[in-house]
Amino acid sequence: MFRPPPLLLLLLTRCPAPRRLLSASRQGQGQGRAVGSVLKTPKGTRDHHPAQAALRERLLGSVVACFKRHGAAAIDTPVLELRETLMGKYGDNAKLIYELQDQGGELLALRYDLTVPFARYLAMNKITNIKRYHIAKVYRRDNPATTRGRYREFYQCDFDIAGQFDPMLPDAECLKIVHEILSDLQLGDFLIKVNDRRILDGMFAVCGVPDSKFRTICSSVDKLDKVPWEEVKNEMVGEKGLSPEAADRIGEYVQLHGGLDLIEQLLQDPKLSQNKLAKEGLGDVKLLFEYLTLFGITGKISFDLSLARGLDYYTGVIYEAVLLQQQNDHVEDPVSVGSVAGGGRYDGLVGMFDPKGRKVPCVGVSIGIERIFSILEQRVEASEEKIRTTETQVLVASAQKKLLEERLKLISELWDAGIKAEILYKKNPKLLNQLQYCEETGIPLVAIVGEQELKDGVVKLRDVATREEVNIRRENLIEEIRMRTSQL
Repeated sequence: MFRPPPLLLLLLTRCPAPRRLLSASRQGQGQGRAVGSVLKTPKGTRDHHPAQAALRERLLGSVVACFKRHGAAAIDTPVLELRETLMGKYGDNAKLIYELQDQGGELLALRYDLTVPFARYLAMNKITNIKRYHIAKVYRRDNPATTRGRYREFYQCDFDIAGQFDPMLPDAECLKIVHEILSDLQLGDFLIKVNDRRILDGMFAVCGVPDSKFRTICSSVDKLDKVPWEEVKNEMVGEKGLSPEAADRIGEYVQLHGGLDLIEQLLQDPKLSQNKLAKEGLGDVKLLFEYLTLFGITGKISFDLSLARGLDYYTGVIYEAVLLQQQNDHVEDPVSVGSVAGGGRYDGLVGMFDPKGRKVPCVGVSIGIERIFSILEQRVEASEEKIRTTETQVLVASAQKKLLEERLKLISELWDAGIKAEILYKKNPKLLNQLQYCEETGIPLVAIVGEQELKDGVVKLRDVATREEVNIRRENLIEEIRMRTSQL
């Protein structure tokens, strides 16, 4: 039986609900027809109906609460950037940028992520120290896979620390944040893979990869979580012109993963230990693991030399969180079912925008909110529970006819006091219809006014779940509603 995590418990009510509330909202997409056109959303996009929007809002609220707990301030940037701002920052992924026609004298593009706009923002405003979070939509001209939460328009949730600090302290906090969020959401078993671009570059150098091929070979290595080594090797040799010998030497390294023991082993490696970049990277990763040990989260961390993250702007530590599942009862090793967070250090990106090339060290993480939302959505669809789409605390109802004025007076008092309240938009609604509306929408309380209640100066307050009723003095009603709803 489905047991919702704490986040979902805030959303679910006990009232009966039609099944497949979320999926039903998708029915009929493309079935309506306007004159000369099909009614549908563009490929790789979707509407979010009330139940979906409520689930997403609470999910984002959980993530934002974590970001704020770690002292981050919110910023926002335009969805449009100058084309030149984005180009040359994403490696092979640059082909996925949406470029816009020049209609106003500027060559523009839709933002591909929130990191490059953040670096532009720092350079433009001469900011050298900030801890920020940013939640907004980004756009990628990608081949969508909507069942796996892969869209062309989607939200990113970013947390970044910019400034000159002692090594690995901000990096360790970013990994702690990923651990906190994934643990809180109870999505299942997960693993956070960690590597360093300096280790990768040093590894490529000692394996005989020409400097000019570092980035393109890095992009190939980044595919190892999706395709086997032999396919990656064939791409390196057949498509990118790397020698088979160099590819084989890379293969010996990128299939290694472990913890502090592996880091110590590589620090003694005859080739890597002689490379300055690799040695620096290994030293920092060792320090990072020492901090993560103090945070108590190394059980979910793996030092993985296959992790590359193909974006050009990473300069140091990189990481990616994946959800795991058992293949079957006979296989003990879990397999990845998708990335749900990623990030790393990008110390040179701000300097690319600064007229004087002044660098601002940065490290950050992006939470894959669409992938997580897709998982939670599927869980809710599989259950028989209903998601509340509003936060209404009380319905103002009447027991007799000709009491519309009294209902309007009372609901105005509640609204002015900050109480979330509704009425039915009928002059003389039947009491049964009003109570049924509360059960259908999950409203927990009903404030009933009747002729006798008006004479006595009271309001009958009904608990929808228990059906218990009690008379409350009009002047005490607001305090009573607040007390009762604070416990929900």
